[in-house]
Amino acid sequence: MMHIQYEHLLIFGGVCVATWFVFIYFWPRLLLSAYKRALLVKGFGDGPIPVNTLYTEPQKLFAEPLTAQSTAGTNLMTTGVNHDTLATAGWLDLSQGPLVLHVPEMNGRYYSVQFTDPSKNTSFAYVGTRATGTQAGDYLISGPGWKGTVPQGMKQKSSPNNSVLVIGRVLVYSDSDLSTAYDLSKQIQLTPLRQWQPG
Repeated sequence: MMHIQYEHLLIFGGVCVATWFVFIYFWPRLLLSAYKRALLVKGFGDGPIPVNTLYTEPQKLFAEPLTAQSTAGTNLMTTGVNHDTLATAGWLDLSQGPLVLHVPEMNGRYYSVQFTDPSKNTSFAYVGTRATGTQAGDYLISGPGWKGTVPQGMKQKSSPNNSVLVIGRVLVYSDSDLSTAYDLSKQIQLTPLRQWQPG
């Protein structure tokens, strides 16, 4: 009788351990899936953000995060924790071909654009102050297996997945600097390689 009870405990313990490992494995993917839906449907609270488009949080949301959040409902990104950088976000689909990321001259201002593989929740590339400097530039974002030619003077960032989560941030020095930082953030843009022209 005691032997049967131990068998049941071992089976129960095994099921608990297996369930825990499955939860740990799939939880990041579930979160990113929810994040993708929120990004593409709600954006920053004022409507959907199309695939292969970068969108910067509104100046009002940055300047008055509590007021803006209460009027816009649940927003994709909150600014209360990190209230010195403007956020830019987008979801890429590279299955139709590479995209060109353009960043403007930042004149020494801190900024970063982070590229994340949502299947593994790992960042595979950065463009920004610490990684590439603050000068203007164009970067080719390509999917797995892409064999085309990288335009002259352009650096390639190869993604291990056709789906890519992009999070960008631009430093805001002060309240009076918000408009300048916002204008710079809006100049961080994506263009399909087939439509891209130098300059």
